[in-house]
Amino acid sequence: MIRYSLEGRFQFVASVALLLGLLFGALITRETGSLWLGITLGALPGLIITVILTRQVTRPINRILQALADGVASYRDGDFSVSLGTDRRDEIGALVKAFNEIGDVLRAERQNLFQRELLLDTVIQSTPTALVLTDLAGHVVYSNTAARKLFRAGRRIEGFDFEELVGDVQPDLLDPVREQREGLITVASGGEEEVFHLSHGHFTLNTRPHHLYLFKQLTRELTRQEVATWKKVIRVISHELNNSLAPITSLAHSGGELVRRGDSSRLATVFASIEERGAYLKKFIDGYARFAKLPAPQSEVVDWRSFVESLNEMIQFRVREPLPEGPGCFDPVQIQQVMLNLLKNAVEAGSEPEDVEVEVRSDRLRTRIDVRDRGAGMSDSVLQHALLPFYSTKKSGTGLGLSLSREIVEAHGGSLSVSNREGGGLEVSFWLPARGD
Repeated sequence: MIRYSLEGRFQFVASVALLLGLLFGALITRETGSLWLGITLGALPGLIITVILTRQVTRPINRILQALADGVASYRDGDFSVSLGTDRRDEIGALVKAFNEIGDVLRAERQNLFQRELLLDTVIQSTPTALVLTDLAGHVVYSNTAARKLFRAGRRIEGFDFEELVGDVQPDLLDPVREQREGLITVASGGEEEVFHLSHGHFTLNTRPHHLYLFKQLTRELTRQEVATWKKVIRVISHELNNSLAPITSLAHSGGELVRRGDSSRLATVFASIEERGAYLKKFIDGYARFAKLPAPQSEVVDWRSFVESLNEMIQFRVREPLPEGPGCFDPVQIQQVMLNLLKNAVEAGSEPEDVEVEVRSDRLRTRIDVRDRGAGMSDSVLQHALLPFYSTKKSGTGLGLSLSREIVEAHGGSLSVSNREGGGLEVSFWLPARGD
């Protein structure tokens, strides 16, 4: 709270000096009888008193202002520990109070920032992903525990030339690092193969460019996923084989009994049932073989109208106009297989042919194909697993239709997604590069 303002202090000094000057001038005038001499000699003590009182008033102000200047310089250098003490109740006191309050805020922010940085560093040091930060010259300026274990058996790597370090410890990673490749990298390590996922990025830190490398070891995870997948494949195949072999065994036994009794009238039915189960089993095995031996796509220029019309001859659906004027570029046989899988699923979901809709949209970069129906749709749990191989909710399904479709689309460089429609039904959308690359 301001009680004594600087303006009031200087007004008081001026008033005291003026009053004393007038009194001294009046005395001189009375003694000498000269008004001009009284004014001239009266101004001199007034001036002296003004200087003395002004110095007394401004000296503590100057000290505080110098302290404020030093404090601001400390703040500029990142030292927020400075605070000033004063009991003044004028504008200078208010300025000092504001300065101290700013210091309190900056110290609190510094503490919060330190705690956040400590938390972030703890997370980074605990992550299994190896993280390396380099400067523009390629020298390591920061690394986490995983990176130190990967490149220098747990010892510090800060200050090392990163490419030289990689070349000495993990030479198979050197070319991907130099070429700034991203994705899965397989390297030889101790006679075994290690799989890494490499990613990188550029950013500015403290106004200087830096480069960030992330190395994630995926060997154990991929091995675990591979084992889990094989277990699931074995379970599915065993289940389907048992579903077919058990009836075949039973029918063969029944056929033998009929032959032993000399009753051949029912043998045709027995053999027809065995043939039916055998045909289903062959279809089931062929589906797995197609999934495992999917050839690389052979892209060619395809006219969209001719392609859609050929599909409509095999299965009925509605085309949403207009179709793209320019041609597509893809493997027509494989994409036809994708479309047949999706259209067959739409019909089997209970949708009427007139409710099954195909829309094709294309721009300069990519083409989007949507297959929509008004069937039963999918529950949230089914939707989460719909694209996984071997997952099926149909009694006679192999769980390969959607996963095979996704495999084909991704082999073309595209992607596939499944979602429920408002009002019921399903929408399957996939994207293809506009030029097939």
